[in-house]
Amino acid sequence: MAARRFGAFVLFAEMRTGSNYLEESLNALPDVTCHGEVYNPTFLGHHNRFELFGFDMDRRERDPIGLLDAIIAQTEGLPGFRLFHDHDDRVVERVLPDPRIAKVILTRNPLDSYVSRKIASETGQWRLTDARHLKTARIRFDLAEFNDLMDQLMGFQRHLRRGLQLSGQAAFHIRYEDINDPEVLNGLAAFLGSEARVEATSTKLKKQNPEDLSQKVENYEEMLVGLRDLDRFGLSVTQEYEPPRPAGVPGFVAHPEVGLLFLPLKGAPEAAILDWMGAIGGVGRDALLRKMSQKDLRQWMKDHPGYRSFSVLRHPVARAYNSFCRFILPTDRPIYEEPRKVMRQRYKLPLPAKAPGTDWTDEMQKAAFLAFLAFLKPNLAGQTSIRVDTAWATQSAILQGMANVTLPHALIREEEMQAALHDLARAAGVTDPPHPKPEGIPTPIALDAIYDGSVEKAALDAYRRDYLNLGFQRWNEA
Repeated sequence: MAARRFGAFVLFAEMRTGSNYLEESLNALPDVTCHGEVYNPTFLGHHNRFELFGFDMDRRERDPIGLLDAIIAQTEGLPGFRLFHDHDDRVVERVLPDPRIAKVILTRNPLDSYVSRKIASETGQWRLTDARHLKTARIRFDLAEFNDLMDQLMGFQRHLRRGLQLSGQAAFHIRYEDINDPEVLNGLAAFLGSEARVEATSTKLKKQNPEDLSQKVENYEEMLVGLRDLDRFGLSVTQEYEPPRPAGVPGFVAHPEVGLLFLPLKGAPEAAILDWMGAIGGVGRDALLRKMSQKDLRQWMKDHPGYRSFSVLRHPVARAYNSFCRFILPTDRPIYEEPRKVMRQRYKLPLPAKAPGTDWTDEMQKAAFLAFLAFLKPNLAGQTSIRVDTAWATQSAILQGMANVTLPHALIREEEMQAALHDLARAAGVTDPPHPKPEGIPTPIALDAIYDGSVEKAALDAYRRDYLNLGFQRWNEA
């Protein structure tokens, strides 16, 4: 028998792209074994499984490449697994340049994936094996949320494409619409080097919510309006979707009458700035232009020659504390539920299981915050399996992403924003600008109550890039 072309394979996919279905069909080949989402942050391979080849969740976190080696060494036939954009970056960087690991890239119309994911989140049904148990729901489309997701997915697709180009590899591309085609599946089997062929694909899993989008989305007409500038890119071709790197344009805020453009940095002052902008001309906060496309932004810029764009910076210690108190400490933030769970279980952050009560002390708050800062250092360096969220990514990195579209004309420090915003508004033609109110951190325990040298050192270790690039002093010297 000739030597196999590949020693393993990785199926690059995303949630709700049909990867479960494709895995079922691949596992019907007797010489192929797909182990599922081996690097999912909350389980190991498949739901409610936490051990594989002697690796539990903790050992996987410490040695993800060791688990990869075990999978390759101990699997009969050709081993493989599924890898998503929010799985472990360390594994992506290991497998991507390796020509002995075959790459299969599964894609689906991202709008269909987004709607399917929202419905699954609403119903709690992620797999369907019997149509009698089908659960369904109608969801509301959120353009900003969709754009944020697309930024993440397109950045990942761009990274995969460049990695394959630089290493001279070719991947097997398969669309969601093709996974039920036995001929395409047999072509994939031939690509992987399998000697087996199938006559039919798996029938175990059933398609969920096959209805038209208009029946699944409550605000369907609003969705069409929001997507009108995106249709020309072809929503089924994710590799060509723009922007190639996340700039966060839907988060930009423009004044409808005055040439002021706010580029928010998550975790830094935002609500106070929106109130201030809304007070200019008495237009109100709701009249501010938000969720813009790049086309909308360019048109606004043309309509407001001499406009002023700006971002407000927050000291790294205060910003980390704000993000910790706003997103990590509370238990009512669904989007941070999984990262919070992993932080508690894998990284041993002493976070309360329930919302902090009267028995939560300053000492407990400091210990939890210090542990969060210690976690941020490897997280920002790409050494953990948890995504680098914009709530705690460095402000330098966020500004670098914005630079792909536009740069803020002014970087204003939070402690200087009273005078700086007043001058900026006057430069934009506002004769009597209001004064912005300060924006506090949502916690009864002030940062100064827990601040000491250990907090500063941990923040400096995590956010050295911001200290160097943006010139921040120590917190008690700022």
